[in-house]
Amino acid sequence: MLRTVVATRYITPLREGGSLPGLVEGDDLGTYVLKFTGAGQGRKTLVAEVVCGELARRLGLRVPRLAAVDVDPVLGLGEPDEQVQELLRASGGVNLGMDFLSGALGYDPLAFPVDAEEAGRIVWFDALVNNVDRSWRNPNLLRWRGALWLIDHGATMIWHHNWPGAEDSAARPYDASDHVLAPFEPDVGAAAARLAPLVTEELLAEVTAEIPDAWLTGEPGFEHPDDLRRAYARPLLARAAVIHERVHGIQGHREAK
Repeated sequence: MLRTVVATRYITPLREGGSLPGLVEGDDLGTYVLKFTGAGQGRKTLVAEVVCGELARRLGLRVPRLAAVDVDPVLGLGEPDEQVQELLRASGGVNLGMDFLSGALGYDPLAFPVDAEEAGRIVWFDALVNNVDRSWRNPNLLRWRGALWLIDHGATMIWHHNWPGAEDSAARPYDASDHVLAPFEPDVGAAAARLAPLVTEELLAEVTAEIPDAWLTGEPGFEHPDDLRRAYARPLLARAAVIHERVHGIQGHREAK
């Protein structure tokens, strides 16, 4: 399970996010970007954040540390914004926190070039989880302390919105033509050789064990949270072995081989 902290203070909403995440302080004195279970996208967005964030970390990519943040709805009583009040009231219990990277800059590909090796690792990972939200319009990358950090993975693994069709959906290729790092000749083949062997049943079991049970209960077709955890792992395990052969849209840069 993720480390658990208790939210002690709601600081401010972050309105650039579509789900209205907020900045909160925890009882460990840490500051977190909080994504709420009561937001319109629902708890599956938080599950995707955990699976992708924890998998990326284990593959050596940089992501802010995650935490399960317990929220008491009374935190919203003093908020002047009715939308924030409603969101906090609807999000009592376990929510998802990410370490706030103070001073981080949004990634600009014109200002910060990336070498082919690092670009390849990120594109390969995004292909693995079918991340459609790392485009030049919305990179979801931060530049912090001279390095690239990956954020916002709620729009990944689209197959978990329709489990009966998950196998077919997960087998689809990945279009990287709009990827923010496509111009840097991402070496997807080298990334696959390095990272794909690391994606094992054991690793995915470790990753999915981090998902709080509360976000997995009540899913139609699954009797126990562990059944759903295995359902998350299966497409990723199958996809890791072959997805480098199915990355399209980087022609004119470096072909995935």
